[in-house]
Amino acid sequence: MRHDDNLTTQRPTFVTHLECSMTGERYEADRLRGLSHVGRPLLVRYDLEAAGRALTKKALAERPADLWRYRELLPVRRTENIVSLGESATPIVPLDKTAAAHGAASLWIKDEGRLPTGSFKARGLVMAIAMAKELGVKTIAMPTNGNAGAAAAAYAGRAGIEAVIFCPADTPEINVREIAAQGARVYRVNGYIDDCGKLVGKGAKERGWFDLSTLKEPYRIEGKKTMGLELAEQLGWELPDVIFYPTGGGTGLIGMWKAFDEMEALGWIGSRRPRMVAVQAEGCAPIVRAWEQGERHATRWENAETIAMGIRVPQAIGDFLILDAVRASNGFAMAVSDAAIVRAVDDAARKDGLLLCPEGGATLAAWRDALARGLVSPDDRVLLFNCATGLKYPMADRSRTLDKDGPIDWAAL
Repeated sequence: MRHDDNLTTQRPTFVTHLECSMTGERYEADRLRGLSHVGRPLLVRYDLEAAGRALTKKALAERPADLWRYRELLPVRRTENIVSLGESATPIVPLDKTAAAHGAASLWIKDEGRLPTGSFKARGLVMAIAMAKELGVKTIAMPTNGNAGAAAAAYAGRAGIEAVIFCPADTPEINVREIAAQGARVYRVNGYIDDCGKLVGKGAKERGWFDLSTLKEPYRIEGKKTMGLELAEQLGWELPDVIFYPTGGGTGLIGMWKAFDEMEALGWIGSRRPRMVAVQAEGCAPIVRAWEQGERHATRWENAETIAMGIRVPQAIGDFLILDAVRASNGFAMAVSDAAIVRAVDDAARKDGLLLCPEGGATLAAWRDALARGLVSPDDRVLLFNCATGLKYPMADRSRTLDKDGPIDWAAL
């Protein structure tokens, strides 16, 4: 589906084509597409020379601090197709007490829980839904472990697009109800997220739904890459030494790696890259296993189980892109236990006042383990990711009761 280039609503985007992430085969942009001919994710490519002339660091600094400030590096061509719930820049918060407890000079965490629908899934889904709207999609379908479905439902509702969401039966109840409350049809499935994905694929053939599964369309990566653009700008265009990223489907890690390359082409940063660390749970660690075995692709993880539902992805279609970035950066992949995740969430809340989601807790647990094993240095500038607000997850009740009518032992309070 093409657009009339003479429309006054045309936006300054510099998309040239789409490209198969495996073979490099080129595809025409501005048409509705899923995977490439070889069944691999498509990547959006830009005329970065022209984009660099149109967008400077100075111009960027004068714009509102939101996701759409990077519009020349995003794919939406027509202003009326922008869908937004106010995607503001998320803060980078120092974990000073946690760092000091481990003898580290500094430790930062980018708190993505401040985004609409309370998670970093808003970045990817706002872009995917905006492009679905631009390309004429009427109904989207996708699998989810919770937060992605909530973001898809919210943005689809705002765009006037029907949403059909499939989630594992043990998806956190708050997420399931959140998805339904925002107008999507949500179904609980007796299986994992990849089982839900198979149902989406079948439904797409039977009902004509557009499959919005992770990396099965080109644009969610473009939304997620704004994490890389944003953190570079927030840190004065000096990237961290190490980034710990909770990795399920891995869209954010892939997107940030893409953003770093684009920023270098624009002259905004140099060639130095952070070491990328893919963090998984011990109960579901296909990327870690593939990294340890020197494989470029990850086989399915059977009987996956972890409290960090967002990274309970038994098999990722972008596995080779995750592993390529990890290896190219001299990074690593590591898995942490659920017990370590729980301790990390508890410690961050008590010591530094930041309530992490389990996946965010996994990055803190991984940093602790990596520091103890000498994989990172106490002097490294380390950035963790908290991908959702901890308020969405069950918390232990540690409250106490007090009888206002009886004697109160004030010394015991």
